[in-house]
Amino acid sequence: MNIHQIRNATLVVEYAGKKFLIDPMLAEKGTYPPFPNAPRQDQNNPLVSLPTSIDNIIQDIDAVIVTHLHYDHWDDAAKEALPKEIKIFSQNEEDATEIRNTGFQNVEVLQEDTVFEGIQLIKTKGEHGRGEILKLAGLVCGVVFKHPDEKTLYVAGDTVWYEAVQEVIDTHKPEIIVVNAGDNQFFEGGSLVMGKDDVYEVYKAAPNAKIIAVHMEAVNHWALSREELKSFINERGIASNVLVPNDGESYSF
Repeated sequence: MNIHQIRNATLVVEYAGKKFLIDPMLAEKGTYPPFPNAPRQDQNNPLVSLPTSIDNIIQDIDAVIVTHLHYDHWDDAAKEALPKEIKIFSQNEEDATEIRNTGFQNVEVLQEDTVFEGIQLIKTKGEHGRGEILKLAGLVCGVVFKHPDEKTLYVAGDTVWYEAVQEVIDTHKPEIIVVNAGDNQFFEGGSLVMGKDDVYEVYKAAPNAKIIAVHMEAVNHWALSREELKSFINERGIASNVLVPNDGESYSF
């Protein structure tokens, strides 16, 4: 497999001969207003440019996975750029309906036993924060990829560490785990996605896995920088287990 970090949570995953685009936010730098009541609310999103052209990103994509509809995971630029007949997987019927309403004709709701071109796609649970903020943040999902010719991949999505993430790791024993680790938050309500302590919990649950930390430094409400996370994993002695890619970087496993 090859995992190409584009920007924020946007990934291109080549897996068992198929190419998946995950959570496409494809707008040019500064296109959207900032998330309010949050750090850097004087800066428009995305904070950084794409590392390559949209054409390069969407070339030869076989399917798109949209874990939820927040604009930093599914934006207007992606809706305009992607062909309307492309296969799209969403987390639930509500999201599928909204995606169909923008003209996409081939939208399927992920299940715990979805199969696409011989690849098993298993929808996983996530919690986009803790406590009261969950009501505002809404539903999210992750996905586990399985195929006889590949290592098991778990893309956790916009979730904090909690028991359901532990359960996914215990059940599926993923060898590669992608976590959204920018510790994004508003001024109130706490972390919306994983911070460094959450990443450490993932490591403890899966000490033999490679963990890839994404969703960093691309939208205004991030709270954990790449450099801070790298310092943390060096202090913990787990730098060989946790990878912190720059935008545009890729890994093969």
